[in-house]
Amino acid sequence: MKEELTELTTAEVAQRTGASPITVRLWCRRGLFPHAREVQESRGSVWRIPESDLKGFEPPKPTGRPPKPKPAETVPATKARGGKKGSKK
Repeated sequence: MKEELTELTTAEVAQRTGASPITVRLWCRRGLFPHAREVQESRGSVWRIPESDLKGFEPPKPTGRPPKPKPAETVPATKARGGKKGSKK
C-alpha cells in the first residue's frame, strides 16, 4: 500500500517556518523544496509542497546589506552660527 502524500500550501509552509508566503514561493522557484510543484488553478498558479520536504529543512541565511551600526552615543547637534532663526545682523 502506498503512503498518502500530504501537500502543503505556501501559506502553511510560511506559518511553519516563520517566513512570509512570498519568501516560500521564492524558495520553491529556487528549488529549495525538491519535490514542490507548481499547479495551475483558476486563480493562477499555486505551489504545492510535500510535507516530507520540510523534514530537516533549514531556511537560508539572510543575505544582502548588513544593518547599519548603532551610534555609541547621540550628541546633540550644535548650531553653526549663533542667533535666532531668520534674524539678520
